[in-house]
Amino acid sequence: MLAPDWKDYEILGTGDGLKLERWGNVTLLRPDPQAIWRVTVDYSAFDCHARYERDRSGGGKWIVYKKMPDEWQIGWRDMKFIVKPMGFKHTGLFPEQAVNWDKLSYEVDGAAKKGRQLKILNLFAYTGASTAVLAKRGAVVTHVDAAKGMVERARRHCKLNDVAETNTRYIVDDCKKFVTREIKRGKTYDAVIMDPPSYGRGASGEVWRMEDDVYDLVELCTKVLCADPAFFLINSYTTGLQPQTIENILSLTMPRGRTESYEVCLPAQNIALPCGCSGLWRS
Repeated sequence: MLAPDWKDYEILGTGDGLKLERWGNVTLLRPDPQAIWRVTVDYSAFDCHARYERDRSGGGKWIVYKKMPDEWQIGWRDMKFIVKPMGFKHTGLFPEQAVNWDKLSYEVDGAAKKGRQLKILNLFAYTGASTAVLAKRGAVVTHVDAAKGMVERARRHCKLNDVAETNTRYIVDDCKKFVTREIKRGKTYDAVIMDPPSYGRGASGEVWRMEDDVYDLVELCTKVLCADPAFFLINSYTTGLQPQTIENILSLTMPRGRTESYEVCLPAQNIALPCGCSGLWRS
């Protein structure tokens, strides 16, 4: 599945474990573990603004070649997003997720035509691009992430896009603990989105491993869904986790419906750059 309709973002070249990207007027060179082929362009010819270089300890840093803003905005259709180079090569936005913004927007619009305003639980919701897209289309989104800074960025994204305050709720919390409390409170949602990390450690030392813990979390989340759920999306950037694996998890935990899985990709010249995978259950 190729991310559609980007004009402020494009991949200029790939290969040798790197990708060269244009984010608005800023060009960045970042590592990409999927780009294992030989380089397709001369990176040096593009005079990029900054490059992220890894170090032997597993971390890394941005090396700035040209003056650029600390953060700036780019657009996708009628949406605006904040781009800010951060630690561990990230920019705060994953353009390939436009694949899922499209699919879920279709579900939100379809429900609205039937007079139903979807209540969506967005877990591991990061900087809130999905929250902003779906809340702007009329859904009520509960945005949950354990990182306070990411939740604040989500607030900014929604404000930047004139999202009604009544359509969003922001929670700084451990996702599993929050879902458990919502179940005890008798709260229900029409849909769930989750983008769990490959690995994480909680404030009390709890360890999260995608391959060990995701099935139990999905099973837990089914208990917070209403009697007539609309959709359940799982996205993953965990290396080695196949789309069919996510589809199987949804098929085993959700009621009868339509389940599909796919790679989310970005167009890169004449090829598709694989970025992650998703599984989507729909009623």
